[in-house]
Amino acid sequence: MKHKISFLPIFWFFLITSHSVAAQTCFNGFFNLNSTYDLNRRLVLSSLASNVTTHNGFYSSSIGQDPNRIFVIGMCIPGTKPEKCSDCIKGSADGLLRSCPNQTVGYVWPDCCMVRYSNISFSGTLLMLRTITAASNGSSSFGHNYYAAKVASLTTFQTIFAMMQCTPDVSSGDCEFCLKETVSDYKSCCRGHIGAFGNITFPPPPQPPPQSLPQPPLSLASPISDPKNTNGKGTIVAIVVPTIVMLVLLVVGFTVCRRRKSDKRTEVQAGDDITRERSRLFSFKTIEVATDKFSDSNIIGQGGFGEVYWGRLPNGTEVAVKRLSKSSRQGAQENLVRVLGFCLEGEEKILVYEFVPNKSLDYFLFDPAKQGELDWTRRYNIIGGIARGIPYLHQDSLLTIIHRDLKASNILLDAFMNPKIADFGMARVFGIDQSQANTSKIVGTYGYMSPEYAMRGHFSMKSDVYSFGVMVLEIISGRKNSSLYHIDDFSGNLVTHAWRLWRNESPLKLMDPTIAESYESNEATKCIHIALLCVQEDPADRPMLPAIIVMLTSTTVTLPVPRAPGFFLPNRCELDPTGLKSTQSTSRSIPCSINDVTITDLDLR
Repeated sequence: MKHKISFLPIFWFFLITSHSVAAQTCFNGFFNLNSTYDLNRRLVLSSLASNVTTHNGFYSSSIGQDPNRIFVIGMCIPGTKPEKCSDCIKGSADGLLRSCPNQTVGYVWPDCCMVRYSNISFSGTLLMLRTITAASNGSSSFGHNYYAAKVASLTTFQTIFAMMQCTPDVSSGDCEFCLKETVSDYKSCCRGHIGAFGNITFPPPPQPPPQSLPQPPLSLASPISDPKNTNGKGTIVAIVVPTIVMLVLLVVGFTVCRRRKSDKRTEVQAGDDITRERSRLFSFKTIEVATDKFSDSNIIGQGGFGEVYWGRLPNGTEVAVKRLSKSSRQGAQENLVRVLGFCLEGEEKILVYEFVPNKSLDYFLFDPAKQGELDWTRRYNIIGGIARGIPYLHQDSLLTIIHRDLKASNILLDAFMNPKIADFGMARVFGIDQSQANTSKIVGTYGYMSPEYAMRGHFSMKSDVYSFGVMVLEIISGRKNSSLYHIDDFSGNLVTHAWRLWRNESPLKLMDPTIAESYESNEATKCIHIALLCVQEDPADRPMLPAIIVMLTSTTVTLPVPRAPGFFLPNRCELDPTGLKSTQSTSRSIPCSINDVTITDLDLR
C-alpha cells in the first residue's frame, strides 16, 4: 500500500545494551513557501503538542480546504509524563518544519512520540512498507487500549523489552495483519541478530510505570546456565522466536478485546487556564454556549470577513469571538489583539480573541461627546503603541505581514486605553526576502490607502506607513481624513489640509480644540512632522516604523524636511457659494472628497 494514505502499527523490541533509534523522513512532493498549505501546516503543528496532551496522548486532525488541506497525527507512548510528551511533540513538530521546509509529507519518531503530516488523509487506514526507513514510520504510541508491553530475561546480562502499538484509528484486523507481517519481516531479515532495525526496532524503553510491566518470567532463564549447551546462539534464537509469537498472540487478543473508537474530542474543561501563551483549540459547542448560540444581541463588531461576538467561557473569562465567513482565510505583541484560540469543525472557522472593553479608537475620536476622554497623554500613548505594533507585523513575526487596512476603527482600546491593532482580514503575507507586491484587487479603505496602492496596486511596508501617518493626523485633530477642509481658497482632505498648515508655519491649528489645554506644543509639532513624513508621495521618502519610534522617543534626532504628500493636488477643488464643484487638474483624476468606505473585494490566498 502507498505510504501516503496510512499509518503503521508499531512493534518494538529492546535489549538494554542497544542504543536509541530515532528517524525522520520527508517524502517527495513540494509546496511553495508561505503558501496556504505552508500556513496551514505551521498552524496545525504549532498547536499539536497541547492537543496531544489534552487528548490523552493521541490526536489527529486536519485543517484547510482542498487542495491546501493538511492532515496531522501525533502520539506519545503510554506512561510518558505529560511534560515530556509535550516537549517531544513540540520538538518533533519544530524539527519537521526545519527539516522538511517545503515537502508535503513528513514524519518523525524519536524515542517516546511520533508526529506525521500529509496532504492526503491517512486516518484509519493500514500501511505496510518493508524498506528499512519507511517501515519504521510509526514508532510512536497512543493510549493503553492499543498498547501492550512485556519484559523478559534472556540471559544473565540481557533483558528484552517488547512493545507493540497500533494507532487507535485502524481496525483490529489491520492491526493483526500488520503485526504478522512485522514478525515475518523480522524472521527473514534479522534472525540471530541483535539490534535489528526495520519493522521491528530496538529503541530504549520509554520507562512506563513499573506496574504496567510484568516481572521477568523465570522460565526464560539464561541458556548459558546449561554447561552442556555448546550452541548458545541457536538456543537464544530458539527461545526468542517462540517468545515473540506468544507476545504477538497476547497483544492481538488484547487489542481486539479492548478496542475503542478515539474520534471523540475532549471538551474544553471549565477550569482550564486560557491565559497561557499558546493558542488553543476550542470545540464548536464550547463557543456556541459562550456566545448564546451566536446571538445577535452579543454582536459587538463587524470585521472584514465576519461578525465579532461577545462571549463568556465556562470559567468566567470574557472573550471576543470572530466567526469567519465561509470564504475567509484569516490568524505576540502587546499592541496586537491576542488570539486565545480557534475552532475548526465542518465548515465552521472561528477565532477567539481577548476581549477589549473600550471598543475602537474611532468610537472616541470622532464623537464630540467622547473626544474629551482622550486627552493629549492618552493620544500620544496611542500613537506610540500603534507605532510599536506595526513593526511586529512587518519584521518581528514569523511571517512578514502587510496589514493593508490600518485605520481608526481597526485600533481597539483596552481597559487602560492602550491600543490594540485588530482585523487582519485583508492582510497579505510576504515570502522570505520579499519587500513589495502587486495586486489587481484593491482592498482596504480609501483615505488611508497610499497613492501607489490605490492607483497601481503596489503595496509594501511603506503602504502601512502611509496609513499610520493618516491615523496620526486624525488622532491629533480629532477629525476624519475623508472630510473636506479649505484654506486659502483651496480645498482638500485632512492630509492636504495639514500640509498647507505646515507650509504656512501654523501646524498647531490642526490640533483638536478639546485638548487645547493639555497638549505639549513640541510633542504635538513633532507628531505632525512625523505624520507628514509618513504620507509623502514617494514611498522611498517615507520612514520605516523603527525609525519612527526613535523619532517619537528621542529629543535629539533631527527630522528631515517633509515633501508634498500623496494626493496633494493644488487648486483642485474650489468652494462655490452654491456648493462644491470639482475642477480639472493636470495631475491625477481622484475625487475631491476621498471616501472612507471599506473595499472588501476578496483576495484569497
